[in-house]
Amino acid sequence: MVKIYEEVENSDFEGTIIDIETIGDFDSGYRGDSREYRYLLPVIFGYITNKGLKMYYVEKKKEIGDLKQKIIEVLPRLKMPFYAFNRAFETCVIFHSCGKNVKIDYELNKHKLEGKWEAVKSLGIDSYDDPFNDVGRLCKEAWLRGEIGECIRHNRSCLLKERDILLKRGYRKPDELILYSP
Repeated sequence: MVKIYEEVENSDFEGTIIDIETIGDFDSGYRGDSREYRYLLPVIFGYITNKGLKMYYVEKKKEIGDLKQKIIEVLPRLKMPFYAFNRAFETCVIFHSCGKNVKIDYELNKHKLEGKWEAVKSLGIDSYDDPFNDVGRLCKEAWLRGEIGECIRHNRSCLLKERDILLKRGYRKPDELILYSP
């Protein structure tokens, strides 16, 4: 069963920031190629708009198919433009797990290899009580241990940090991305 976490959080921007938490592993045989993401499965689909933040999440592997269906249902209703800290991650996870090519209009990282922790530090942004200090791998490990509350706190903090990055320094045109079917 897909569960929902939401909070009202008024912000001064137009559009939707998307952030996904996943389990699974990267396919190292395809570094730099969209197929690198084909084994990642979404467990939290979070987004923030100027009205607040919302997360759809599952607690068991057998529910991941339900979350994929929810992502497919929700995406067309979200307000454009779309932002992501790392466009390749969100785009490729949605493409390979849900079969949908979502157009993320803008990236929030300064350059492709910038870590979110670097942006947060350089801009003096709050950690928003992130239990994993911007280390996504720790979120995956916590989800697999059943620590869903910690994962929700992490995704919440990611969304708020990404909102602050957008408001403090803006966005950039995304790097080119070609999607390859498996």
